[in-house]
Amino acid sequence: MTSPIRPIRTIYLNDDNNVGYVNRIMLGTASRGTVRIEWHNAVRSITIPPNWSYVTFLQGMSAVIPVRFQVADAQNVIVRECLARDFEWLLLIEDDTLPPPDLYIRLNDYMREGKVPVVSGLYYTKSEPSEPLIYRGRGNGAFLDWKMGDQVWCDGVPTGCLMIHHSILKVMWEESEEYTVGGQTMRRVFDSPLKSWIDPDSGMVSTASGTSDLAWCMRIINENVFKKAGWNDYDGVEFPFVVDTNIRCWHITPDGETFPSHFPPIEEQRPPDLGIAVTDGTKPEDRFGS
Repeated sequence: MTSPIRPIRTIYLNDDNNVGYVNRIMLGTASRGTVRIEWHNAVRSITIPPNWSYVTFLQGMSAVIPVRFQVADAQNVIVRECLARDFEWLLLIEDDTLPPPDLYIRLNDYMREGKVPVVSGLYYTKSEPSEPLIYRGRGNGAFLDWKMGDQVWCDGVPTGCLMIHHSILKVMWEESEEYTVGGQTMRRVFDSPLKSWIDPDSGMVSTASGTSDLAWCMRIINENVFKKAGWNDYDGVEFPFVVDTNIRCWHITPDGETFPSHFPPIEEQRPPDLGIAVTDGTKPEDRFGS
């Protein structure tokens, strides 16, 4: 892709010492309120790059953070706060996703280059066999034609570990209907599709349902959001989202089972990206405890 480099957000002045800082990236987590200790250890273990400040927006007990909300509603609250606080990037990490310790270092590379508006980490379904959540097309299962260490372009990504440029969210926010839930006013940037209808020809009742992540991806493509947000090189591209398989996350269940049980080794001929050594075949308990 050859999109022009996007500008970072406005530099603000710290009242204490007049040092400029940038609202670069915001971390948002939609949670039911109970998380595994492995998740806590994983998030707390992420290396903070030099000269970064650190701000989080967690869906937990707070006067401005909703509890007992559906995932899409919680995501919309997070999007609202990201735009209101004028962050350049939003990073969604779900409370059942264990991110790698080099997550911010790898994402920082994308942020500096400013050429990719949507970047997802790699993680797998909670199932046996466990499949990667990477999609090209619908109804045809996971896309598997890639090697560990690749940047995989696709048209469907999950929100478990997903970084999004604010310009995408801003366009979607402005074009989304306003609604109120739990006393919070927001807009449907994310939505969990659920509808039923009667086919006028056959008289049969049909239903459609899905997850907020794939519905969000399809909306971006179908509504030409890339073009509206100024990412013209992505407009009309068949596979506009990237999954960086160097960002390897585990999916964890409430009882502590993780998927996949281990990651396939990175191809020996592939140099370690960003100069970071990767240990092949690691298991989550070796890094995050249990």
